[in-house]
Amino acid sequence: MLPVLLLVVVGCGTLLFPHTRDLGFLLGAIPPLAVLSYGPVMTALLGLGVLMVLNVPATHLNRPGDTDLLTIVFVTALSVFVSYVRSRRDAQLDTERAIGEAVQRAVLPPLPARVGPVRCATFYRAAQDGTLVGGDFYDVRAGPHGVRAVVGDVQGHGLSAVATVASLLGAFREAALDQPDLESVAARLDRRLAVDSADQRHPELFATALLLEFGGGTAAVRVLACGHPAPVLLCEGEAREVTVTPCLPLGLGLIGMERPKEVTVALGPGDRLFLASDGVWEARNADGVFYPLPERLAELAGTPSAELPAAVWADLLLRHYKVRDDATMLVLAPETPDI
Repeated sequence: MLPVLLLVVVGCGTLLFPHTRDLGFLLGAIPPLAVLSYGPVMTALLGLGVLMVLNVPATHLNRPGDTDLLTIVFVTALSVFVSYVRSRRDAQLDTERAIGEAVQRAVLPPLPARVGPVRCATFYRAAQDGTLVGGDFYDVRAGPHGVRAVVGDVQGHGLSAVATVASLLGAFREAALDQPDLESVAARLDRRLAVDSADQRHPELFATALLLEFGGGTAAVRVLACGHPAPVLLCEGEAREVTVTPCLPLGLGLIGMERPKEVTVALGPGDRLFLASDGVWEARNADGVFYPLPERLAELAGTPSAELPAAVWADLLLRHYKVRDDATMLVLAPETPDI
């Protein structure tokens, strides 16, 4: 828009004010500026417009020397060529970006609004700009043992963590169908990380994870935490962290050690579980104070489940908390039998 505006301003200025011939030098900047915003055709048209303004007697600029005209023609031609190259490169980048986004969405596809008897709502924001997937991962799957869910955070973030995220999600989706309990699911994920890091010179690959299982009737949920923050239970307008048995993160030696312990939490009608990654729990304000997630969830307890993750994110921004890591939020609202 700036090249067009500049051409109009200079042209009108020289028409209205005959003594403003010194503005003519601004016309030479129009073709290079056009390269930034327009394609080769529009760049050529703006260059032609500059030559017309220079040769219209009413603008009082119609006395350019041959050298000036040749300079404008050369700059215009060069600008058209640069605009053509930029347009081709932009088209290639758009194609590569579309492919990259498709791959990332295949790794972490959006969850449906309902998985079996469990309603789901999610929010995901990668820490690295321009990426859809970072170091956080989540999934909810129905299987022979009920509805199983996972939320986790792998070492690092950004595109470097996507391969690990894809590997863990693949392992979870298989284990959710095959393994009889959450301890066995965690062991499968731990083995996946151990295998992936076996060929590394300095194997330090690990991930935190929170696993949940809703059985038939969904009157209770089983929870297993591997180094990940516990879920928050929203019950009758109150919010409290679920007490879990702490366990090492995945990849730090679950195999061959004492198996992690799951806990069972009774659920009543209308109860919801709020799961969040470190990016939300560890958000800090200017004073270095952590975001009080359970306290804020209690204040937002009246928000519908589908809107709750977005409401928490808006609350974070409104209160000026800085999120420095990938941010994931997952609300699970099971349909519990009436008691």
